[in-house]
Amino acid sequence: MTELGARLKEARLSKGYSLDDLQEITKIQKRYLNAIEEGNYSIMPGTFYVRAFIKQYAEAVGLDADELLDEFKKEIPNQPTEEVAQSISQSPTRRRLNTRSTNRMLESMPKIIVGLFIIVIIVAIWFLYQQKMATNQPDEMQKETQLEYEQVPPSTSEKPAKEEQPAEDEQEPAEEEPAEEETATQELSPGTPNGETTTYTLTGTDKMALRIEVTGETWVGIRDEAGSEQVDARVYNAGEVVEFDATTNQYARIRLGNSNNAKVFVNDEPLKYAQSAVTQNIIITLQPEE
Repeated sequence: MTELGARLKEARLSKGYSLDDLQEITKIQKRYLNAIEEGNYSIMPGTFYVRAFIKQYAEAVGLDADELLDEFKKEIPNQPTEEVAQSISQSPTRRRLNTRSTNRMLESMPKIIVGLFIIVIIVAIWFLYQQKMATNQPDEMQKETQLEYEQVPPSTSEKPAKEEQPAEDEQEPAEEEPAEEETATQELSPGTPNGETTTYTLTGTDKMALRIEVTGETWVGIRDEAGSEQVDARVYNAGEVVEFDATTNQYARIRLGNSNNAKVFVNDEPLKYAQSAVTQNIIITLQPEE
């Protein structure tokens, strides 16, 4: 995979698009989109289409196409003069086809407008008929319905209340159970979002073991407070698991390219995302017990 292909693929995953989604958006065949990501330009119909397809791909995933083409112009094959001339010679034919399709659409517009007008009239008549039927309902039927609700026998929930009252001799032993509340458990703060970054604080424990279960293609990276990579930052596929023990660092910054395809666990307990952003950073700080 070339650097240009990796840049495009990461942008696609951050948008949450699959190759099928991108094919639907750009109308470019999936095999050509995959070839762009892999840097395999030999299967393209011509070098003229390489730049055109890359530009459409970049615009669909929110990148600056002209800047991207200029940055990676050495990776993209040069366009022969013959193909440029051929594309220019074919443009009048395309214009004529577009003109014909536009004329046909203009001819059919009156029919479409009449059809929509008829549909609106039918819907309006049906709506008025429903309102008339609702207002014609006799008041007696409404009163009978109200009486039926009022005559429903009261709930018998009072009987169990009497049964739940134990004898005086049985109430004293129940006071010995609250001992379990003294067991310390870890607590993870709800998270404080700031842009695409959310900060969490982990307390009640002296351990911070991270696990990320991947359910679909997504970018995963973990860095320490100094910015050093702690795991292999790359695109992970469904079924892969990323694990890292951040107890020593007491800090971890997790970068997710498509958070919908990743589940984060802290000491085997799931982390609840504080925001629904597709691309987001998660910072966890451990405050061990003294």
